Amino acid sequence: MQIDSKYRQDPRWPAIEAALGSLRERHRRAVRIVDADCGAGGFLIAVAEQARAMGFTAIEGRGLGGSPAMIGRARAAAKRHRHAAMGLVFERGDTADALAEERDFPADILVCHRCGTQMHAAATCVIGDPSEKMAA
Repeated sequence: MQIDSKYRQDPRWPAIEAALGSLRERHRRAVRIVDADCGAGGFLIAVAEQARAMGFTAIEGRGLGGSPAMIGRARAAAKRHRHAAMGLVFERGDTADALAEERDFPADILVCHRCGTQMHAAATCVIGDPSEKMAA
């Protein structure tokens, strides 16, 4: 499946590709990605599709958001992108609480806007807006 060009134009996309590439260089076949502000889910789905295109055989994606309508759209979009290698879950709730849960078993990649320092404990690699400092 081809990735929508609007996601490839996102300023975070090069960091996404680099993080996935780094994991593949270490012979990783599985990846866990969390999108802390998933909106309608399109970006997380695009990242999961990119991971699949790069050879990951087990992709777990968790989208977090506060809007019931947007989470509903994200869930509908995930149904259209079903693949045996991908497990996508979209949840409504408080991002801070959800990320606190992630600290026990941090994700490989956390995608966010306005990533605060508290988010850095929730993932090995935090990818935020380019104007912010990012952890690799």
